[in-house]
Amino acid sequence: MDGLPVVVVGAGPVGLAAAAELVERGVEPLVLEHGEQAGAAVAQWGHVRLFSRWAELVDPAARRLLASHGWQHPDEDAYPTGADWVARYLRPLADALGDRVRFGAEVVGVARRGRDRVVDAGRDVEPLTVHVRSASGVDVVHALAVIDASGTWATPNPLGGDGLPAPGEHEASDRIAYRLPDLSESDVRARYARKHVVVTGSGHSALTALVALDDLAQEHPDTRITWLLRRGRIGDTFGGGEADQLPARGALGQRAEAAVHSGRIDVVTGFRTERVEPGLALVSTDGRRVDTVDEVIASTGFRPDLSWLSEIRLELDTTLQAPVKLAPLIDPNVHSCGTVYPHGVRELSHPESGMYLVGMKSYGRAPTFLALTGYEQVRSIAAALAGDYASAERVELVLPETGVCGGSGLADEPAAEEQGGCCGAPSESDALAASAG
Repeated sequence: MDGLPVVVVGAGPVGLAAAAELVERGVEPLVLEHGEQAGAAVAQWGHVRLFSRWAELVDPAARRLLASHGWQHPDEDAYPTGADWVARYLRPLADALGDRVRFGAEVVGVARRGRDRVVDAGRDVEPLTVHVRSASGVDVVHALAVIDASGTWATPNPLGGDGLPAPGEHEASDRIAYRLPDLSESDVRARYARKHVVVTGSGHSALTALVALDDLAQEHPDTRITWLLRRGRIGDTFGGGEADQLPARGALGQRAEAAVHSGRIDVVTGFRTERVEPGLALVSTDGRRVDTVDEVIASTGFRPDLSWLSEIRLELDTTLQAPVKLAPLIDPNVHSCGTVYPHGVRELSHPESGMYLVGMKSYGRAPTFLALTGYEQVRSIAAALAGDYASAERVELVLPETGVCGGSGLADEPAAEEQGGCCGAPSESDALAASAG
């Protein structure tokens, strides 16, 4: 298998970091990105400001590669928006990687050459096959290894409280936003102003929506806001405040708390949506109703798309859909993004040799993720692929504390799908970084 590339799926922050780490170690990457630009998913929440500073958003190997191309690091203490992250880091990084990055290339399947998932014989001596759909059709790329950094942005959780779309949810989908709307846009503001808007979820994406809607309600006092939480009480939903080592994240929680205490937001706890009725009325499992709703912002988190990995032998936790060795370290009932233990290639390996899920996708349905975590993941994997096993095992990562820890284990605490992302404002990395990996 000499001469084959390591295929990286997704040209988001973690995918491009993986490519930079591989290049630095003399291993040739090939990045396949479904979108037409680097950070295509991040660009969709470009209006959101991240909780992390620039100092925590640039992968070390990527920084060295960019510096060799004359790139200047932005102010390390500044907080970029998603659009800034794309324009000032991700696009230049993709440019520096050159033709190692292909856009408009959708990965639709990964397998072992000549072997479906049932066949043992000769499995580990055959390369992985990556099936890629582009404008010219479907092609097959042979790979030494595959690093799946495709993220979870494309697969938001439904509104239904049991993890499935509630009856009537599909019919009302034109009035349900599953991602954070940009209320700075005049047409978007017009959509929500003077309406009854329901926000569901208890993660930072929900808090961001509440703060933005509260600003709108102060401009248009006839705007009505209802906040639905599946948990039985607000509890520590607002986070650690001044105790949060990511000050911007702590400040968001404080702003959301102030908005709720102002009386401009109606809070309904213990509400798990069972069905959506015509006219956009939400009905909970206990029969309670929220009627005359105009718009819903469903900040219920994201989940991994595993459908195109059906021929690969993955070992995933039955609850979180994360690698089984990683799952206990990231359980949102126990950990916040600042209390996750260091991890790398050992925890991210699967029975299928050479196959790795990284970035937000590696966390399955757990929402507590930071870009720094993904950068360390791919550094460790790149070291292993280059044969530097000592470096691969030497995982060192210090993350900022949230000031609170995920959940208390109580029955009314939020499930992972409700939290939406403790480390950001939309949900994949830092700012709800819903980027592609």
